[in-house]
Amino acid sequence: MERPPGLRPGAGGPWEMRERLGTGGFGNVCLYQHRELDLKIAIKSCRLELSTKNRERWCHEIQIMKKLNHANVVKACDVPEELNFLINDVPLLAMEYCSGGDLRKLLNKPENCCGLKESQILSLLSDIGSGIRYLHENKIIHRDLKPENIVLQDVGGKIMHKIIDLGYAKDVDQGSLCTSFVGTLQYLAPELFENKPYTATVDYWSFGTMVFECIAGYRPFLHHLQPFTWHEKIKKKDPKCIFACEEMTGEVRFSSHLPQPNSLCSLIVEPMEHWLQLMLNWDPQQRGGPVDLTLKQPRCFVLMDHILNLKIVHILNMTSAKIISFLLPPDESLHSLQSRIERETGINTGSQELLSETGISLDPRKPASQCVLDGVLLCRTHTSQGVGSYALTSLG
Repeated sequence: MERPPGLRPGAGGPWEMRERLGTGGFGNVCLYQHRELDLKIAIKSCRLELSTKNRERWCHEIQIMKKLNHANVVKACDVPEELNFLINDVPLLAMEYCSGGDLRKLLNKPENCCGLKESQILSLLSDIGSGIRYLHENKIIHRDLKPENIVLQDVGGKIMHKIIDLGYAKDVDQGSLCTSFVGTLQYLAPELFENKPYTATVDYWSFGTMVFECIAGYRPFLHHLQPFTWHEKIKKKDPKCIFACEEMTGEVRFSSHLPQPNSLCSLIVEPMEHWLQLMLNWDPQQRGGPVDLTLKQPRCFVLMDHILNLKIVHILNMTSAKIISFLLPPDESLHSLQSRIERETGINTGSQELLSETGISLDPRKPASQCVLDGVLLCRTHTSQGVGSYALTSLG
């Protein structure tokens, strides 16, 4: 079994290195498992001799990680005593282990070539949006958000997304503008290429780019080109432009709309496009929108919360093979929902049979949301001839 560089044979005691999880600019991340207890942790150790600057960056990452506590940011934990030694005077970083891999692995699956499912997109939007908001509230800019730095963890049957790798994170306690950076080019905000002062809005650009990729399956702006090339073609785009592709003629076509195909229903597409327009604004001072004076947060977070609070019902009509979607008002009665289904499908309310995801008939005295289990409603409608519809209904 391969040993991570720098760890002495037998020094781990009951802790055994199981696999290498990843390799970064100057660090390896390995999975360690306790031989007797059902415990797993991720250990980040030095891969190369570090320069003074990188040594400071490494220690800064550990310092930041130890003071953070949020469900959507990977937590640092104590290094087990058996592994608590220094390698070339640089400490180890122990973190919670997330077994679901990273977002890049998910995006690379063949079934996700045209983007993720709507429920997955909304889950990512909620989790990473919450994590970014937490970091910014603690005056920390991540600066290297990308699919490889988002990991997945199964928590009680639900996939949770967590931000990792704060090696490039910037603590802005000393001021709101930063000037130095080395990071991942394809997700980097434009002002960083021009070596200009920047703020937390650089994370908005990276987050918006990631969400767009999760929706469409590719990045928003001339994704086949290197950033230094496409920046010159995109830098003068309209603020509402969220997508650009190159025609066969070589001409660049700009759009303020999401490309097709994607899995988002029509009721989510428009507010999502508005959100992406805020996140992918080329002007860093306008990016994210103005601060809402009442809620005391940027417009992008207000709109994100609005999207996530939408209760949307999707009905797949088996007679027409079409999906129809409804906004579900608070406390809407089951009869009201059935009436709307009747108007859209022609299947009268008396011929409909609505079932919960577990196959239990719904209580007509309760609101339509009664069958929502963790954001998912399963319903089925039948005509008297036995031909009807089957619907998987998800609530954002």
